Amino acid sequence: MNQRQYQNELLDPSQVVVCIIDEQPQMFFGAQSNDRESVMNAAVALAKAAKVFNIPVILSTVAAQTFSGPLYSKLQEVFPDQKPIDRTSLNAWEDKNFRDAVTATGRKKILIAGLWTEVCVTLPALSALADGYDVYAVTDASAGSSIQAHEMAVLRMTQAGVKPITWQAALLEMQRDWANKDTYKPVTQVVTEHGGAYGVGLEYAESMVPANQQS
Repeated sequence: MNQRQYQNELLDPSQVVVCIIDEQPQMFFGAQSNDRESVMNAAVALAKAAKVFNIPVILSTVAAQTFSGPLYSKLQEVFPDQKPIDRTSLNAWEDKNFRDAVTATGRKKILIAGLWTEVCVTLPALSALADGYDVYAVTDASAGSSIQAHEMAVLRMTQAGVKPITWQAALLEMQRDWANKDTYKPVTQVVTEHGGAYGVGLEYAESMVPANQQS
């Protein structure tokens, strides 16, 4: 398989590592491009999606003790025993511990989300891309310091070859087939909890199944 074919493959959970970067209070304070509650919801949903498919997740913070505060608590609750990699560098890829953690997974497709899009997502995304990784920016689990900052960051990344995606699109792409029963229930649970109107619809449909079977 050539590099182009590999990069155009649909997401396979066995090839993916998820990086969630700097989803911290101080960074949320400055996030202006998206509704903060929606971004937090998407970030937690992405973390849960990774857990469903046994995808390794790299959690990272910047200056947690001195400036930015701890990782968003609901994210930490998904991985209660995992200590985020704290850094001083703006570009997580330039932190040896972070880069080594990604390399150790042996996986070459990275789903990356963080605050802010124009710095903490764009810089490591471009660096990982340059190192031969296939990189996806999870845009709804990220936010910038302004609408323009977020949009220009996504544009810059896509022009370089990073692929934009949303958490729910990634989740459903990895599920691929509702006949995959091992992950069916946990996937629909994530959608019910975080998928908004689609989640409400799923919950309704499931509640109607017994009635439909009896009729």
